[in-house]
Amino acid sequence: MTVQVWFQDEARFGQQGTLTRQWALRGTRPTAWRQTQYDYLYVFGAACPQTGQTVGLLAPYLNTDTVNAFFQQFEKEVDPRIQVFLIWDQAGFHTSDKVRIPPNVTLVSLPPYSPQLNPIEKLWQYLRQHYWSNRVYDNYDQLRQAANDAWKRVCLKPKKGKSICRATYLKRAFS
Repeated sequence: MTVQVWFQDEARFGQQGTLTRQWALRGTRPTAWRQTQYDYLYVFGAACPQTGQTVGLLAPYLNTDTVNAFFQQFEKEVDPRIQVFLIWDQAGFHTSDKVRIPPNVTLVSLPPYSPQLNPIEKLWQYLRQHYWSNRVYDNYDQLRQAANDAWKRVCLKPKKGKSICRATYLKRAFS
């Protein structure tokens, strides 16, 4: 039986984006856009640092139903013969009795307030720095398209996923 360790988390992405550093000539101040509208969506993601495989889902809100929709997508994309240890935080919608977990998934909860232990946080940081920040989105559809495009450019490339989500403590565990 093949065993894989996956990490899961959600990121909020919206019109009130993140300002990030930019290159500029010394002594100048670069222009950066920041909106004040309030459309946003959530990107559910899971990544396997061993293989670079990712699974994602866009959702308008966070609750148990969207977690279950994510697990339905996860079941479609991950080989059912692989035993997955899915490490995630202890958000309220994760701990609901109504969450339907695929049969090949074993959940492992992170300690409270420990995002530094979840390598998928690096993925959210990368997407914000390279694709989601310093931009203007007119409406929800543009947000959805931007999230989708960034996911395709980054997360559907296993080599890039392995690089961004690498976890040195896991490498030692599997050697």
